[in-house]
Amino acid sequence: MFWEGCPSPPMTRYHAPLMAVPKKRTSSARRDKRRAQHKAGKARLNRCPRCHSPRLPHRVCPTCGTYAGREVIEHPIAEPAAAPSADTEE
Repeated sequence: MFWEGCPSPPMTRYHAPLMAVPKKRTSSARRDKRRAQHKAGKARLNRCPRCHSPRLPHRVCPTCGTYAGREVIEHPIAEPAAAPSADTEE
């Protein structure tokens, strides 16, 4: 037989050992409670060394466009809005 080299014959009629199988079905509430703990964490924010605004690590600063001490994205300098003059009244 196939178990001649084994110290004792297996207790099943199958050639492979049995795997662990749950006795009861996992309810949807228990399953959902377990899955509720697998959520994404908060995003880590660093401060930009140039403009000190919060930014994601290893990313270009969205405010000033710098990364690793050099300017990667050119941002146009915003002109201050012209104040409405009083002589253009209708």
